[in-house]
Amino acid sequence: MENFSDLQGIRRALELASNCMFTTAPNPRVGCVIVKENRIIGEGYTQPPGQAHAEVQALNDAASRGFDVRGATVYVTLEPCSHYGRTPPCADALIRAGVGRVVAAIGDPNPLVAGQGLSKLAQAGIEVTCGVMEEEAREMNIGFLSRMQRGKPWVRMKVAASLDGKTALHDGRSQWITSPEARNDGHWWRARACAILTGIGTVKEDDPQLNVRAIDTPRQPQRIVIDSRLEISPDARVLEGGGTWVVAARPDPEKEAQLRDRGVEVFMLPNAHGKVDLPALMLELGKRQINELHVEAGAKLNGSLIREGCVDELLVYLAPSLLGEARGMFELPALDALEEKRLLKFHEVRQIGPDLRILARFI
Repeated sequence: MENFSDLQGIRRALELASNCMFTTAPNPRVGCVIVKENRIIGEGYTQPPGQAHAEVQALNDAASRGFDVRGATVYVTLEPCSHYGRTPPCADALIRAGVGRVVAAIGDPNPLVAGQGLSKLAQAGIEVTCGVMEEEAREMNIGFLSRMQRGKPWVRMKVAASLDGKTALHDGRSQWITSPEARNDGHWWRARACAILTGIGTVKEDDPQLNVRAIDTPRQPQRIVIDSRLEISPDARVLEGGGTWVVAARPDPEKEAQLRDRGVEVFMLPNAHGKVDLPALMLELGKRQINELHVEAGAKLNGSLIREGCVDELLVYLAPSLLGEARGMFELPALDALEEKRLLKFHEVRQIGPDLRILARFI
C-alpha cells in the first residue's frame, strides 16, 4: 500500500476547512484528518463558535466509525489550541486520545496559543511537524491571522468596472456593468467576510441592502456604514432587521436615538478634520473580532481608505466594455511624479463569465 503523505493529509484538511468558510468567525477555519495505516479514519472541520473544533470533530468521527486512533497521524490546517475558550483545548483532546503524530500547516499566532499547542503535544511524547502547505493555509485564514498579528481585519475592496475603469455612468447609473456570474461571485466574497462596509454616499444614491442574496449562507455579515454627519435615513434598507453599525464623527443625540430605535449601534470615531478616523476604525473592528472586512463603496470613500493605508487588496471585476466619460473607481489626488504611484501585485487573475476578476494586493 502506498504511504499516505503529509501533503495529501494537509491538502484534504484544507478541503475540509473550505466547508466552514462562512460559519466559524471570529474563530479560524480549520480542517482535520486522522490517518492510520495509510487510510483516513476520521475527518472534521470547525463548527460555529461554541461548538466543536476540527480536531474534536475528527476524533468523534473516528470513534463513531469504530476506529482506534491510538498511534494515528493527525493532519490539521492550524496549530491545535492549548487554551480554554468557549471549548476545551484541542491539544489536550489529542493527547488523551493517544495519537502518535500531529502535522500542522501553520502555527497559530493567537497569543493564547502561539506555539504552546505544538509544545504541549511534543512534551506529551507526540511527534510534531509544522509547515506543510503554509501559503494555502494562510490564505484560508488571512483575516484571522491579520487580526491576531496586526490587531485589525484584512480589508478587501470590491469594485466592478468597465475595461476603461468606470464604475457608473456620469449620472450615477451602474446596473449592470458586470455579468450575473460576476455579481454572484461577488456575493460569495461577501459571504466569507465578517462585515461589509459602505459609505453614506452609496446609501443615499443606491439604497443597498448590503447583504448576501445570490448564494446560500447560514450567516449574514455585519453591516457597517461610515456616515460622518449622521445623514442616514432611518428607513434606509441597510438598516432593515437591525444590528447595523453606523460610524460617525459628529454627535446628533436626536438622530442617534432614532437609529437606536431601529436596532442600530452608533459609535463616534472623529479625526482632526471632522471625518471618521479610518485607521482607528480598523483597530476598533479588530477589537470587535472582525477578521475579514469587505468594502463596497463609492470612489470618494474608496480613495480615502486607500490614501490612509486601510486597504490590503482589491477585488476588481472588469467587464469587456467601455463607458467613456463616467465615474471612476477611486478618488485619489494627482501625482507629481510616477515614482509616487501606489504599487500592487496581481495575486490572482481569473475569468468569471465574460468578465475578468483580479485580486491585487498592495505592496
